[in-house]
Amino acid sequence: MVNSAILTVDDDPAVSRAVARDIRRRFGDRYRVVRADSGESALAALRELKLRGDQVAVLLADYRMPHMNGIQFLEQAMDLFPRARRVLLTAYADTSAAIDAINIVDLDHYLLKPWDPPEEKLYPVLDSLLEAWLATPEAASTETRVIGHRWSEASFKVRDFLARNLVPYRWHLCDDPEGKRLMTAAGVTEEDVPIVITPEGKTLVKPSTAELAGSVGMSTTPASDFYDLVVVGAGPAGLGAAVYGASEGLRTVLIEQRATGGQAGQSSRIENYLGFPDGVSGAQLTDRARRQALKFGAELLSTREVTGLEAAGPTRVLHFHDGTKIAAHTVVLATGVSYRLLDAPGLTELTGRGVFYGSAATEAPSCTGSDVYIVGGANSAGQAALYFSRYAARVHMVIRAPDLTKSMSSYLIEQIEENEKIVVHPCTEIVSAEGDEHLERLTLRDMPTGATRTVETSWMFIFIGAEPRTDWLDGAVSRDERGYIVTGPSLITDGARPHGWTLPRDPYHLESSMPGVFAAGDVRAESVKRVASAVGEGAMAVSVIHRYLEAQ
Repeated sequence: MVNSAILTVDDDPAVSRAVARDIRRRFGDRYRVVRADSGESALAALRELKLRGDQVAVLLADYRMPHMNGIQFLEQAMDLFPRARRVLLTAYADTSAAIDAINIVDLDHYLLKPWDPPEEKLYPVLDSLLEAWLATPEAASTETRVIGHRWSEASFKVRDFLARNLVPYRWHLCDDPEGKRLMTAAGVTEEDVPIVITPEGKTLVKPSTAELAGSVGMSTTPASDFYDLVVVGAGPAGLGAAVYGASEGLRTVLIEQRATGGQAGQSSRIENYLGFPDGVSGAQLTDRARRQALKFGAELLSTREVTGLEAAGPTRVLHFHDGTKIAAHTVVLATGVSYRLLDAPGLTELTGRGVFYGSAATEAPSCTGSDVYIVGGANSAGQAALYFSRYAARVHMVIRAPDLTKSMSSYLIEQIEENEKIVVHPCTEIVSAEGDEHLERLTLRDMPTGATRTVETSWMFIFIGAEPRTDWLDGAVSRDERGYIVTGPSLITDGARPHGWTLPRDPYHLESSMPGVFAAGDVRAESVKRVASAVGEGAMAVSVIHRYLEAQ
């Protein structure tokens, strides 16, 4: 198969050579055999194959490897090549781990060492797996190419949008040879970046997110003007509502302004989500939920900003930023929250040029060997610190509190304490940021003493609190003093229903002050800010929606 590979990874050089040799002998004329000596290098090879548009048919990983064992590797490899067949190479003593891996990483087979003779113990297994892979091949591979400046906020936004929406792309600096060749071919210059070249060869100059979404096959226009259920926001709560709404027969459309997954989608590893004892990446969880919603018939609209909500009799009408609108019987508001901006001199000018809000995972490989600063002490900051520690020389966590115990889960605190590359700076705040083309230095203040110091760095990622995205709902539904949507019994004040409420019943649980409009997840006042609870509220909202529709 042209551009199709079989990848093997084993830290034992003799075993690595032997398995690659045996596979190449039988399958080398049809598949490229890629050999790696560690999980990290294998992942690097997979990323390269993904960006090139190649396909991977089989992943064969040894279980016992330092730093990253075979199961951990296969779990991360699933994010890149979910359809690749997965084989774990084990010793007899590790068969229980291999059996457990069947549930953890959807393992297709485990192979005992030694596999001699390969004609009996190796080739029949691979023949079967390759036959199954060929029967359900990956979609035709496409390659989007992005050309831009290294330190450019606009270039970063394009790359971040593609990465968060799980769109493979190839990144070229505008001053590298290939970047120059592509710009010459497209008839553009460095002044025009960022430039996106689609798989069909179309050139987009400084594209908007809507243009970018359209170029990679994402839907931006609703197929209908009326639905049973409109879900606004495709984070965990919105995805949960879309899956349950569509699976239960409701004509459902899911609207997202930025990228599916929300903040959870940016998490490198969620380790306390039910059913994933070894953790799951936000991207992997998001992709599975998105595909599940689409399987049940939900429609997904991308890069659509909702700017208004109104009632028109029993119909609920949502207005888009471009002047168009969409209507439905019911609405679930699951817009989540955004990270609060850090107020310090220099940060605004350097945002996207070394200063980032959220994990910005696309930047992690570029941080190799550098000092990285993480501002914030909640779970998202802890997950980011652990992720960036794989690349950075050292990760500095800057927190205003005396320690992490009040804001972070204990399992993350333990991992951070055990990680020699992570340093926590308690009772510390950012005073200012400086740099010419990009971030070059930060000034930090020790809060108890007032002493300041300047540190050299090109990387700062900010995770400080959250603000609900509800300004567009002003006057439409009741919100608390911080902007979170008030729902259910909390709307009842001294026995009185909310102002403007016309129905002869109290608001249902999760229902807002506008009948038929529900809130789920982080945007809802007094909600539990956890992925599992957000998914649960999304599902629960659909259950209540059925009660609402039956009463109409």
